[in-house]
Order: sequence, then C-alpha cells, then structure tokens
Amino acid sequence: MILLGTIVNGIAIIAGTLIGKFLTKIPEQIKTSVMQVIALAVMLLGIQMGLKSEQFLFVIFSLVFGTILGEIWHLEDKLNALGKWLENKLGAEEEGGIAKGFVTATLIFVIGALAIIGALDSGLRNDHSVLYTKSLLDGFTSLILTTTLGIGVLFSAIPVMLYQGSIALFATQINRWVPSELMDVFILEMTATGGIMIFAIGLNLLNVTNVRVANLLPGILVCAVLVTGQYYWSDLLALF
Repeated sequence: MILLGTIVNGIAIIAGTLIGKFLTKIPEQIKTSVMQVIALAVMLLGIQMGLKSEQFLFVIFSLVFGTILGEIWHLEDKLNALGKWLENKLGAEEEGGIAKGFVTATLIFVIGALAIIGALDSGLRNDHSVLYTKSLLDGFTSLILTTTLGIGVLFSAIPVMLYQGSIALFATQINRWVPSELMDVFILEMTATGGIMIFAIGLNLLNVTNVRVANLLPGILVCAVLVTGQYYWSDLLALF
C-alpha cells in the first residue's frame, strides 16, 4: 500500500497531539521552559540541515527569490486564515491559539528531507521505513508542541498527509523524468534551504523574531529550478 507510511505519519501526529492535550494542565513556568528548549532544539536541527549545502549560493538565491514569491502570494496570510477558520469552526476560547499551533506544526513537519525521501521510498519501493521513523519523531514533537501551543497542532496532520501522499502517488513519474543524480543534489540543497526555515521557526518560538516562515516556502521550488538548470547546463557544456 503506497500511502501506508503517510497514513501512519498522520496518525502519529494526531495521537501525539491527543496525548499532549492531557499534559496541558502543567505550571506556566514549566510550559515556558519546555517551549524554550524545543525552540533551541529546532534551531540546532536547522543549523545541521543548513550546513549540508555544497553550493550555498543556491540556498541564498532560493530563499531570496522564494521569499519574494511567498510575499506576492501571501502564503503566510492564507495559512493563518485557514487556522483562523478552524478556530471559528471549533469555537476556540483563546484567539490565535489554534492558528499558531497549526501553522507552526505544519511548517516543522513539512519542511525537511525526510518528508520527500520517505514519500519517494513509499511510492517507488513500497518501503515505508523512513516515514515510520519520521512518524516517531513527529508524534513525539506533536506531543511536546501541544503542551504549549494547544490542539491546533492536530490539524497539521492534514497538510502533511496531502503533501507526502501526493509525492508518493507521483513517485513513479518523478523517477521516470528526474535523473537520480539530479534528485540527490536537489535533496541536499533543499535540505539546506529548509534548514534556514527551520532555524527561523526556532527564533519565532523564542519570540526573538517574527519571521513569516510560510512565505519562505517557495524557496524550495526556486531551489529545484536552480539545481535543475545547473544540472542540464553542465550536461550541455560537456557536449562541447
């Protein structure tokens, strides 16, 4: 079953959120300290991902032009609007609570190489081991996030499943049209680009900055264009 890994990932996020919901009645000081620790861990993860780049200019250009596109498309506003809609439907007591949990968790779970690599493995080889590993990580992360950000984290399972499920379903076409060497380079540079976004999420969780991280997401698309352009340009030069 191609979508098994994706489904397990979504269930893990939901389960982690429901368990975390029972742990919300803890002292506010502990919640604050836990959130700070999570933010530091997220920042460290972002740094590790960012250092994987072998062509950092790609990362810079991807983020710059991706941010321009994100601002033009108002991605952050649209994601927040979806979170607000969920709040209204559920009659949330704390305004902004569900939206913040939904947006933050979605960005953390979607950005990163594991989502793409795992979905590709599911689609191409029916191997769900990477997504099972991601499920454990996401489940634990959702539990911790829920203790401070609330039930909004649960709804991040929806975009995660749609995103990874789409990649898994179209994996055979991706494998047919995209050379493995090109995919390897893309995953490397995409991981580094995503790492900067993850680092920004950590800063936001610490309330140090207010980076509109969702508006950086088109950087992944720009990264794909740059890597593809360089790959075929190198092939073209090799003919002469």
